[in-house]
Amino acid sequence: MFSGIVEECATLLKVVSEQENKHFTLTCSFVNELKIDQSISHNGVCLTVVDIRDNAYTVTAMKETLDRSNLGLLKEGDEVNVERSMPMNGRLDGHIVQGHVDQTATCIAVDDAEGSYYFTFRYAFDKAMAQRGYFTVDKGSVTVNGVSLTVCNPEDDTFQVAIIPYTFEHTNFHAIKVGTVVNLEFDIIGKYISRLLHFQ
Repeated sequence: MFSGIVEECATLLKVVSEQENKHFTLTCSFVNELKIDQSISHNGVCLTVVDIRDNAYTVTAMKETLDRSNLGLLKEGDEVNVERSMPMNGRLDGHIVQGHVDQTATCIAVDDAEGSYYFTFRYAFDKAMAQRGYFTVDKGSVTVNGVSLTVCNPEDDTFQVAIIPYTFEHTNFHAIKVGTVVNLEFDIIGKYISRLLHFQ
């Protein structure tokens, strides 16, 4: 489990395809603290460390993960938001994030808010999935590329988030522009409530 508070941007050093899997090798400041089998969020996707060497670590994504997320679009040199799993005695500074990306969205607007920024995203709306909790609500939580954020101005298939300068500088939001594909994880609490209502 994660909190959506990104620790830093890791740099993608290498991408290797093996059948329908992709192996991603990255480096970041805490490589020497990692261990094999550890879970790390990459742009909001929980992946397992499978190798550590030469101040870098490797994780593997399977086809299902590549199809549902933006990981398949990554290329060498890209910045990836990373967060280690939350310790049980830690503070939940963001919200409950599972690291299970639901779908992708596309940035359709970036607006200057006199020092901060408003990003608008559009995602594929599906009524059946919305009934299962795959939607956003005003002032609710959403995870975008692994970042815990508060929703503004939600519509059926779009929503906005406000990004302060610190988040803009310390995550890969500074690289997001119109047309950029991002990962979304909708609020797990909303999913459970929607599921319970289905059985009433």
